[in-house]
Amino acid sequence: MSSIELTASQKKILRALVDLHRETEDAVKGEDIAEEVDRNPGTIRNQMQSLKALQLVEGVPGPKGGYKPTANAFDALGVQDMDQEAEVPLFLEGEEVDEANVEEIDLASVHHPELCRAEIHVRGSVREFHEGDSVRVGPTPLSKLVVDGTVDGKDDTNNIVILKIDSMEAPAEEPEH
Repeated sequence: MSSIELTASQKKILRALVDLHRETEDAVKGEDIAEEVDRNPGTIRNQMQSLKALQLVEGVPGPKGGYKPTANAFDALGVQDMDQEAEVPLFLEGEEVDEANVEEIDLASVHHPELCRAEIHVRGSVREFHEGDSVRVGPTPLSKLVVDGTVDGKDDTNNIVILKIDSMEAPAEEPEH
């Protein structure tokens, strides 16, 4: 189903809905999405109509109503909908970012230490991250990988922070023999 082509605006709004829904596990109000993506609530309502037509969003009527992402929304964003996901902490300037979890770490140019970059895919907003900020990712659940770096750029639409890696550590295990 990931053949749906979304505009950058639709993708950003859908991503915000998915992230907010994961936090509350309830219907998300249009005003909350508008605040998350820094848009007018009327714009959000208009976009939700097109996302409903694409079967990515369902409307929930009533005072506790709002919007919920469908299974297709997770597919369209390439995000897994898991009941219990591992927590991988993310720190910005030494402070843990409470509303975020690292979904993926993509390493690029590891063979060239001066150009080593990491794309950090985040569940949650990357709005607070700015070029030059100090970031720490991890430890990851299995390898206990910790990546320290400096923000080199970001992709707000896909919630990706690009780091220039300062250091990476994964404690080596003693061999079993």
